[in-house]
Amino acid sequence: MKTFCGRANPTTGAMEWLEEDENYDYHQEIARSRYADMLHDKDRNVKYYQGIRAAVSRVKERGEKAIVLDIGTGTGLLSMMAASAGADFCYAVEVFKPMANAAVKIVEKNGFRDKIKVINKHSTEVTVGPDGDMQCRANILVTELFDTELIGEGALPTYEHAHKYLVQEGCEAVPHRATVYVQLVESKRMWSWNKLFPVHVEAEDGEKIIVSPSEMEDCPGVPSVCDIQLNQMPSSDFTILSDVVTMFSVDFSKPVRSASTSYRVQLEPVKSGKAQIVLSWWDIDMDPSGMINCTMAPYWVKSTSAFQWRDHWMQCVYFLPNEEPVLQGEKVYLTACRDEYSVWYKLQKTRGKEENKAAVRVESPVCRCQAHLLWNRPRFGQLNDQNRTCQYIKSLTKVLQTDSVCLCISDGSLLPVLAHCLGAKQYATFFFLKFFKANNLEDKIKIIEARPELLTSSHLEDKKISVLVGEPFFTTSLLPWHNLYFWYARTAVTSHLTSSVTVLPQSASLHMMIVEFQDLWRIRSPCGTCEGFDVQTMDDMIKNSLNFRESKEAEPHPLWEYPCKSLSDPQEVLTFDFRKTVPEYSLSTEGSVNLLRKGKSHGAVLWMEYHLAADISVNTGLMQISDEKGNCEWNPHCKQAVYFFSSVIESETLSDLPSAVTYAINFNTKTGEIAMDFKL
Repeated sequence: MKTFCGRANPTTGAMEWLEEDENYDYHQEIARSRYADMLHDKDRNVKYYQGIRAAVSRVKERGEKAIVLDIGTGTGLLSMMAASAGADFCYAVEVFKPMANAAVKIVEKNGFRDKIKVINKHSTEVTVGPDGDMQCRANILVTELFDTELIGEGALPTYEHAHKYLVQEGCEAVPHRATVYVQLVESKRMWSWNKLFPVHVEAEDGEKIIVSPSEMEDCPGVPSVCDIQLNQMPSSDFTILSDVVTMFSVDFSKPVRSASTSYRVQLEPVKSGKAQIVLSWWDIDMDPSGMINCTMAPYWVKSTSAFQWRDHWMQCVYFLPNEEPVLQGEKVYLTACRDEYSVWYKLQKTRGKEENKAAVRVESPVCRCQAHLLWNRPRFGQLNDQNRTCQYIKSLTKVLQTDSVCLCISDGSLLPVLAHCLGAKQYATFFFLKFFKANNLEDKIKIIEARPELLTSSHLEDKKISVLVGEPFFTTSLLPWHNLYFWYARTAVTSHLTSSVTVLPQSASLHMMIVEFQDLWRIRSPCGTCEGFDVQTMDDMIKNSLNFRESKEAEPHPLWEYPCKSLSDPQEVLTFDFRKTVPEYSLSTEGSVNLLRKGKSHGAVLWMEYHLAADISVNTGLMQISDEKGNCEWNPHCKQAVYFFSSVIESETLSDLPSAVTYAINFNTKTGEIAMDFKL
């Protein structure tokens, strides 16, 4: 059997469906899963174990048998904890077949074959009775069905069903309850991920301001949460406007309702400002008394210095539909609305009429301006980055003439508007219209609705292009080099270019550096044993899936969220000349990079730099190495490529450093992909 997988083709910029081995999807799921991260989450595991022990004890004290239902068992870890704690029997439910198979092996290897039954079904399909999957209803419900937003993985409908059909009334639940907390803040940085700010352009005939359409200004955006490592956001990047308050909580030991609803709290601003953002996180109490607590609270809330790093649960950033001015001490009302899978917020100055709670219509916000569908949050941030925009303005000023005929190839780019402000007369682009209307440019800039390879002279009114520009940025790009689609598009339109065409950027380069991660290494690191249980089978499974492709692949990560230190200098490894067409042959390079600092070589980071014009470039990766320890600052609007080494070399002193890491990197011009290999 074959399976079809959607993948962006960097040579065409299009999504394509590729036929893959039937195991491909499953290997991707395992290789990119967060299982290792969860098994390394000591705080989570210890608290679950304490909560399970306490729940089993409470049931035993009542003189009952402890029958456990573990939904979403994964490796079977929580069931093994329950069996060790003295549970009489455990039903471990896991819908993902390869994972269920692994759980069977892990349970057997740890000697719990007679105490734990793994059920490979969705929990809503599990049957109870003499001939069912479960002999009887359970009296202890154990789950780990949570994501950063708490309910995004379907925890509520799963609990609702379990209480109706799979567990006894008055059962014990681990966790016992979850509580969601909120805090109101003002943050230009985070707000720049949601709205487009005016762009100031200094032209020969004075300053011009590019504004966004009113539909974009008034648009509530999309209800999907922005989940980030809030602990990497410096306190200078936001202003706290309210205390932390409890928004809502869910008691998992009682029947749960998943139907849409809303919650309202009164806030008294501790400072005047513009309410733009709701920051949110949750905690779980593993026991009814709340003594065993696991929290996602960020650094400024949590007093303890012992932070547990985790990537499977982070913190939430929610954008209010519009910014609201608030005054210190003047009460406001924050409403949280939720459906089965997501949460969104609105802020009101007055309480409004006492609505009947049941009658409140909980309607999810809908993007009306299309920009929130076209651009993701980092893209908004990138377009709002004034320093970056200045680099494009500077380089466009150098190359544009009053008679320039320009073509822009980039997704949802402001370059056409910048070029027009700077005096380009003729302009063609692939972009959306509302923006031009807002700036009275709809008759000045022509939108071409054709792919570059299908461009004809009539599209260009029989003119030749004298300036070809791109950021480049394409929405289908996952890895930094996927934006090299610009080079393929440039090659496709060659016949429409003048012989002396200016291409901006004129070239690009791929850069690389060896790093030691503070924490990100955990997501790809074998665990071995977890709380005394042997989970080697899981490690082997992940390793097998990572090696499913003969060459391992790099993966995209926004490194501003994941601190690391450089162990080598950054090195340019490949260059791509956009003034020429894409060559027929592959571009490859081999070399070595010297290790300058002691530490653990976890992997290599790769990024692109675009050379717009002489001495003007835009960097998508390393902004600077900020101190002698090698701590790095990364471009916050782009994901960098991380290639994790299969074995980590630890060097304590500079004398025992492997003096260099050798690399071989190959850019396949037929596929637009980069293959790499590193040897320590």
